[in-house]
Amino acid sequence: MNQLTIRPLTPSRWRDLETLFGKSGAYGGCWCMWFRVTHSQFAKQRNAGSKRAMKKIVNSGEVPGLMAYSSDTPVGWVSVAPREAFPALDRSRVAKRVDDQLVWSIVCFFVAKQYRRTGVTVELLKAAVEYARAHGAKIVEGYPIEPKKGSTPDPQGR
Repeated sequence: MNQLTIRPLTPSRWRDLETLFGKSGAYGGCWCMWFRVTHSQFAKQRNAGSKRAMKKIVNSGEVPGLMAYSSDTPVGWVSVAPREAFPALDRSRVAKRVDDQLVWSIVCFFVAKQYRRTGVTVELLKAAVEYARAHGAKIVEGYPIEPKKGSTPDPQGR
C-alpha cells in the first residue's frame, strides 16, 4: 500500500466521503450520524436525510472527522469531535459521561474493503488523537464494539 495521507473532512473533500461511503452511506445509510441525533431522528432521516445532515455539518465549517487517502484515493474515515457533538453518548448506559472534563470522542471508523487489515484504522486512530490534541483535547475517548459475525456490511460490495 502507498503511504497514507490523512486530512480533515472539509467541503472540498465532500465528494471523497461520498466515494468512500458509496450510495448506501457506509453502515446502512448512517453517514456517521448515529451518535449525533436521537434514535427517532436517525430512523426518520436514515440514508438521504443522514447524508444531507452530514453535508450540512461539513458545509458549516465544522470538521466531523478525518479522511485517509492512498495516493488520491479515499480509503478510510474516522469520526472525531468534541463529545458535545455526539449527544447520543450521554443517553447511553455504557458511554455516559463520568465527570465534567472536556473530552473529545472517536465514535466511528470506516475503511474500504480492499484496504482493511492493512493498518489504515491504526493510522486513522493516531491521526484522530493528534488532531484532537492539536485542537485542545487533553482526553480522547473511544467506544469499541465487536462486529457481529466478525465483519461489518460494506457499501456497494466494497
